[in-house]
Amino acid sequence: MRIHFLVNPNRLDAVQAAREAISFVRAQHVEVATEPETAEILDIPGLHRAELGVADLMITFGGDGTLIRAADFCAEPGTPILGVYFGRFGFVTQCQPNEVKVSLSEFFDGTARFETRMMLQVDLHRGDAVIATLHALNEVTLQRATTARMLSFEVEVDAHFLTSYPADGVILSTPTGSTAYNLSAGGPVIDPRMECLTLTALAPHTLSARPLVLRPDSTVRLRVQSVGDAMLTADSHTRLHILSGDYIQVSRSPRVTRLMCVDYDDFLTKLGERLLWSQSILGSQP
Repeated sequence: MRIHFLVNPNRLDAVQAAREAISFVRAQHVEVATEPETAEILDIPGLHRAELGVADLMITFGGDGTLIRAADFCAEPGTPILGVYFGRFGFVTQCQPNEVKVSLSEFFDGTARFETRMMLQVDLHRGDAVIATLHALNEVTLQRATTARMLSFEVEVDAHFLTSYPADGVILSTPTGSTAYNLSAGGPVIDPRMECLTLTALAPHTLSARPLVLRPDSTVRLRVQSVGDAMLTADSHTRLHILSGDYIQVSRSPRVTRLMCVDYDDFLTKLGERLLWSQSILGSQP
């Protein structure tokens, strides 16, 4: 059996927790590895990305960003991920640091539960060719470059022209990504166990723009109508420059992200805690 580790090296508490987990799994005669950048810190072998994604389990120690980075190379081989929470918002990671050994014991004895999260595939078309294909767990964003003025973005859904947004950009998110960039942009919060696509304009210069929830099998095409620099990003870690005449096509990815489930009602609990929904704005009444 192999268990691989991905750690945010800037969090000393995450590094220490990872070291303790490594000692625990090694006692079970499990082979371990991590990425080359943290191999010396954790004192275990380092593997390059293509090999690191192939394991019986990936454990991440950090925030949602660390888990999403792991999903980028675990989704294709189907490696499940246990996300240990050492972040700030933490909507995707489920496992608290004091739950790691219990969760691993459940994994070893075969009683662990898993959730499957849908992903997006985005194809960048230039001329008659697809020059890049990306996969995202959270979102795909087409937006103006930092120094560019507001642009106009044309949107087609299932080959039907929908609208043209004068805006800073357009986000297409999964239910998992509804609490990420989509939430900041005013999009809807969606239960991550659902399957759908959400289309949200970024700072639209029109009062008619509203977030739109689409079927999971929808195909969306985005094109920059006006002249200006635009960027395509997938989960904020892959960035491609868009040229005039390019268009992107976003659809459901054949890949999925498998997450080890610690608490089935974790998402509902976090809504109350992270968004302060569980706190009364009126305070306690006498």
